[in-house]
Amino acid sequence: MNPEAVISHHTAALAWGIPSPPGAAWPELLPAVTVARGDRRSRESCSARVVEAVLPAHHVTRDAVGRVVTTVARTAVDVARDADLPDTLVVLDGASRIICASMVARPRRSDFANPGLAAVVRARFEDACAGRRGLASVVGAMPLVEPSRESPIESLTAAHIHLAGLPMPGFQTPIRTPAGVFYPDCYWEKQRVIGEADGAGKYDGPDSILREKEREQLFRDLGFGVVRWLGKEITFRPQVVMDRIARELDAAA
Repeated sequence: MNPEAVISHHTAALAWGIPSPPGAAWPELLPAVTVARGDRRSRESCSARVVEAVLPAHHVTRDAVGRVVTTVARTAVDVARDADLPDTLVVLDGASRIICASMVARPRRSDFANPGLAAVVRARFEDACAGRRGLASVVGAMPLVEPSRESPIESLTAAHIHLAGLPMPGFQTPIRTPAGVFYPDCYWEKQRVIGEADGAGKYDGPDSILREKEREQLFRDLGFGVVRWLGKEITFRPQVVMDRIARELDAAA
């Protein structure tokens, strides 16, 4: 293997913990490395996907175990290249949370919602795109990136809401109630509508399901509209979810 090779693309995404879009499990793909253009040693290995590209020094770092790897921002841009908007936002949102977490000692929800940190994240993505061709889809998705989104389901939802021309909600917005502060997945403040995206990772037992039911009833008792959808719905039948959200927003108008 070329000693100058840098772990990159989906292999770097796996190393950093960047989420993969639906249907693109990073561990199932051939390992990927990037080498300098014209380096003849780049073809020595047939056990990896070899990409020839210019890698500025500040796009390369070492991960927690010392491996030479592309930075989180560069990695996210590389794997999101040519993807559609929903898949791109899954990658960029996930990477943005990793970058935000790296800038504070003990990340809190408020850090992921901090506009200053979000601006730094977008600047890093812009730098990872600078001077490179074929990244129009990534550049177009950058204004939609929100580190506050906590799951790929939320990112897919945001992308489809944008494509459908519906109002964009806040994500993980704190709502204060007599029972405490809650952070719904989506909140349309003007319409007082709460949206919850349900995936398998959201419930870790019968008690969590009961707590979620109690929370939903609390919201309804306080006069909020509530709309829910499943991860498999937003993945495979996004229009069904958009129609459901649109109906709830119309009813609350």
